Amino acid sequence: MIITVFPGQGAQTPGFLEPWLAVPGVRDRLAQYSDDSDVDLIAAGTQWDADRIRDTRVAQPLIVAASLISYQALTDAAGTAPGGAAGHSVGEIAALVAAGVLDEHDGMRLVGLRGRAMAEAAAAEQTGMSAILGGDRDAVLARLAELDLTAANHNGAGQIVAAGALAPLAQLAETPVAASRVIPLQVAGAFHTRYMAPAVDALRSAAAEITASEPALTLWTNRDGTTVAGGAAALDLLVDQVASPVRWDLCMESFAAHGVTGIIELAPAGTLTGLAKRALRGVPTVAVKTPEDLAAAAALLTGDGA
Repeated sequence: MIITVFPGQGAQTPGFLEPWLAVPGVRDRLAQYSDDSDVDLIAAGTQWDADRIRDTRVAQPLIVAASLISYQALTDAAGTAPGGAAGHSVGEIAALVAAGVLDEHDGMRLVGLRGRAMAEAAAAEQTGMSAILGGDRDAVLARLAELDLTAANHNGAGQIVAAGALAPLAQLAETPVAASRVIPLQVAGAFHTRYMAPAVDALRSAAAEITASEPALTLWTNRDGTTVAGGAAALDLLVDQVASPVRWDLCMESFAAHGVTGIIELAPAGTLTGLAKRALRGVPTVAVKTPEDLAAAAALLTGDGA
């Protein structure tokens, strides 16, 4: 089974949407997505600087929009759909659209609200996130518990992202676990922790007005790496995930258990294929960063690249 995966916040870079505007129909779709999410996505993806697109209100809709236009371009080029889909954090919204659980406009409206609600929740307290690379996993988790920090992202391949108040994050950086490195992340707050509870409430109200369809593809959840059979259940998990840890490590274990034979990451791509190369050695991957990558991705999807 060949699957598509969709990146989370932090994958965006200034100007990364520019080459996609040459693809027929993309400019019009981005204009509609801009209306849906209440963000000028064309300007954000082609003109705005790194600080401006780091804003959670902007970054989340921008990433999902890029994933959706590149996914459509891929399936158009290949003439077929993948066997499954999964998204990391906000990328789960793109995965639900790809799987047919949400239509693209409901997805973009939801991600616009998600970005605004999470930004508001982050502004309520001074919190942050730091990546921990290496070190003994049990020792890292024990240290986080001592500091009242949450392992917000279990990314696999020796990566855990800690989240919580700024003072204990500073302590973690000053006295890291043996054989580990701590890298503070440029994010607005402690995403995927209890600090995001107000955003969950806002999203749950919005999701109650959306009719979710049954997944047309195998769909994985960040909650525990399992597959989700029902559309309503997938939407509920998506909402709750805002305040609970991302278990991408378990997703990758589940990919292996389900016999995944290739992984295509949609724009803005690179992060998830990088993790897969270390955790799922031997599984072919393609990162679709620009339209020039579509031919290789389509070949993997159709089997022509075997």
